[in-house]
Amino acid sequence: MPSARAFHRSRIQRLRKAMKKEHIDTFMVLFQENRRYLSGFTGEDTQFDESAGALFITGEQQVLATDFRYDTQARSEAPLFEVFRYREGLAKVFPEILKSLGTERLGFESIRMSVMERRRMEDHLKKAKMKVELVATAGLVEQIRMVKSAAETAVIRKALRLAENAFERIIPLLKPGISEKEAAWALEKEMRESGAEGVSFPVIAAFGENSALPHAIPGDRPLKAGEPVLLDWGARLDGYCSDISRSFCIGKPDALFKKIFRAVHDAQKKAIEAIHAGASTREVDRVARSLIHRRGFKGRFGHGLGHGVGLAIHEAPRLGPAAKDTLIAPGMVFTVEPGIYIPEWGGIRLENMVFVKKGGAEVLNRLPIEIGI
Repeated sequence: MPSARAFHRSRIQRLRKAMKKEHIDTFMVLFQENRRYLSGFTGEDTQFDESAGALFITGEQQVLATDFRYDTQARSEAPLFEVFRYREGLAKVFPEILKSLGTERLGFESIRMSVMERRRMEDHLKKAKMKVELVATAGLVEQIRMVKSAAETAVIRKALRLAENAFERIIPLLKPGISEKEAAWALEKEMRESGAEGVSFPVIAAFGENSALPHAIPGDRPLKAGEPVLLDWGARLDGYCSDISRSFCIGKPDALFKKIFRAVHDAQKKAIEAIHAGASTREVDRVARSLIHRRGFKGRFGHGLGHGVGLAIHEAPRLGPAAKDTLIAPGMVFTVEPGIYIPEWGGIRLENMVFVKKGGAEVLNRLPIEIGI
């Protein structure tokens, strides 16, 4: 198996090809997952206006700029990069770094650069009397990340297995009277104690009418027998995420639950059958959405069918009517998660992860779709 250095060299070379197409001589990487993907540096941004550092990549050089907090970590984790330590923020040393690299056209990630930060950097360039053109880019690294290596896919499989096993171990706790908060914490605790370095996102546990909220925040509402239960969770392992949703009842479901569950289940099945190399992401979404419409639930499936999963919980490709249409390729990993949501009653979402092969999609999940408790 190739070493971590070999992976990072290959990724950097692919980025350099993308940089040439954009006619930029230097590329600045601020997005946390992209930094890790290209360098191996695992420093995390604690909030949007705080950064663990930036990568500067030219045709021949790689620099990782960071501060005292991450200096030792960066030198250990990113051996292919020259580490530059700044003391008073990245913007202040921005001209110094670009001058050392001979930068004339700097590409930056428009998704991560704030207006305030750009103004600071431009002000420092002006003070240094440097003329550098800042070029907004989108998706240069994300396009490379869409197709996973065998090593990446193996980690994602492990993260998914950990998440599924954790759910199976908390099933005895899912009884009438348990609150959403208690169910969510039990699942998170089990994942962490089983080896997860964290959760992929805050666990969603929604009971009854709250399950009509696709991103419900767990509260004190107690579980009642016979009502919809929606759980959405995932484990993070070695930086990579898993993502899974299940809907079920504790006890006997009513006729509406059965009708909606069957529609969602069938929509997911048909969508997975439609996945193959060369298929359009919008067309796969349309397969699921049209089935749900035909079953009488038009307007009740308001989100996209799925999204890529990797170092980020939501990444390219995205499957939905409003998302960029993308041709599916072997090596992609994404979710297939149709849902139907009825206000004041509840909702059902079923989510599996798939790995795209030449012949179609492999469902990575082992946990059954139909769960009887």
